[in-house]
Amino acid sequence: MTSQPMRKRAEELVLELQAKIVAALQGLDPAGPSFKPDRWTRANDGGYGVSCVFAAPPADDGSESTTVLEKAGVNVSVVHGTLPPAAVQQMRAEHASLPTPQNGEGLPYFATGVSLVIHPRNPNAPTSHANFRYFEVTEPVDATSSSDEPPKVLAWWFGGGADLTPVYLYEEDAKHFHQTLKDAAQPHGEQLFPAFKKWCDEYFYIPHRQEGRGIGGIFFDDLTAEPHKRLSPNSPRPFTADEIFDFVKDMGNSFVPAYLPILEKRCKMPWTPRQRRWQLIRRGRYVEFNLMIDRGTKFGLMAPGARIESILMSLPETVRWEYMTDMADDPTSEEAKLVEVVKNPKEWV
Repeated sequence: MTSQPMRKRAEELVLELQAKIVAALQGLDPAGPSFKPDRWTRANDGGYGVSCVFAAPPADDGSESTTVLEKAGVNVSVVHGTLPPAAVQQMRAEHASLPTPQNGEGLPYFATGVSLVIHPRNPNAPTSHANFRYFEVTEPVDATSSSDEPPKVLAWWFGGGADLTPVYLYEEDAKHFHQTLKDAAQPHGEQLFPAFKKWCDEYFYIPHRQEGRGIGGIFFDDLTAEPHKRLSPNSPRPFTADEIFDFVKDMGNSFVPAYLPILEKRCKMPWTPRQRRWQLIRRGRYVEFNLMIDRGTKFGLMAPGARIESILMSLPETVRWEYMTDMADDPTSEEAKLVEVVKNPKEWV
């Protein structure tokens, strides 16, 4: 156990994960462009972020790059400010320890997280996304007080997850990704992986398409010492802040061994113009979810002083929409094989 405040430990963790993941991705294609680090500060309230973004746009003569990645970003944010009363009231549904807003005043908050999206160039290589975050709400600080004591934490929670979005389905890849996540979660409680896999399938769902964005992974939110509606109180699970921090750390460290072997194997495979066309169509579904459904994207876009470039980093560089595309009409095709599993989620392990 450490005497460091949890907000400091969480900040150090997300920066450490960012460095590890960027280094691993860069190592796949050492001759390609480097990830571009962009450190920014938050003007309105407070905090900072570090966006590490990979891009390899076409040359002026129109020739395409041959890099393993087409676009990727691994972003960290460490921000603080004041939650408006409406936001506090909404959060009370999951966190009863938060007081009812009084006199139109909000509450101070702190949030930090690492968020990443990887869009490979090869259609045989899947896109992947991960996010790990910590949030706390504290008592207001008395401006007249001379005390050096940190403000009392009223509520805190962790969230996160990792998921896989293939264009072409390789079942061994789906099994490897999920097994690696399950192995990381298992020591913290056997109920965690199945509960969070189910939540992932439910969260990354596109209602107007009646299909999932991808083929699953894990997703969790509001993980704190309080009872959780997705977890049984009678089965082992992490309860304390230290226990949940260790769980989140293990899940974050599992991302590279879960995803990189798949990317390394698939990025060298030959691919056809038809496969590229299907890749761009499937990326359209990714955009639809991120802009129309995803709570994090919508929250970020509405936040005062939003850093739009960092928020929209998740979008692929090139996308295609076809009117009533027939690419998956043949039920024996590889395209139809993918559509079947995004419409009917599977238990891969």
